[in-house]
Amino acid sequence: MVPALQRLSRCLFSMAAGSHVPGSLSAAFVTCPNETVAKDIARALVEKQLAACVNIVPRVTSIYQWKGAIEEDTEVLLMIKTRSSRVPALAEYVRSVHPYEVAEVIAVPIQQGNPPYLQWVEEAVLPD
Repeated sequence: MVPALQRLSRCLFSMAAGSHVPGSLSAAFVTCPNETVAKDIARALVEKQLAACVNIVPRVTSIYQWKGAIEEDTEVLLMIKTRSSRVPALAEYVRSVHPYEVAEVIAVPIQQGNPPYLQWVEEAVLPD
């Protein structure tokens, strides 16, 4: 099926069933070096309508391997709610402004949730 027809089909199904189409929304995660960077990225994602909401979780400890050494840092975690179709644009924006050499941008599909909240996320994020 043509991608545009697939989107239309999912949208019509969602409207007719009054429910969320599993996988059409995603939760994305980005780590930042500090709260200033986190707030700047979060605000821009919402302003650009790439995200409906971004939760900022302060002071997460990250232990990871980087360039042959085990590192430990305190970071700030962004929990981003968006349309799955917007994840590539969201990741591109984050990479363009993030201070890390390799920015973490990962996303997982949302299978279930509170229907009014999921509807709000769909309405708040620009379709692709």
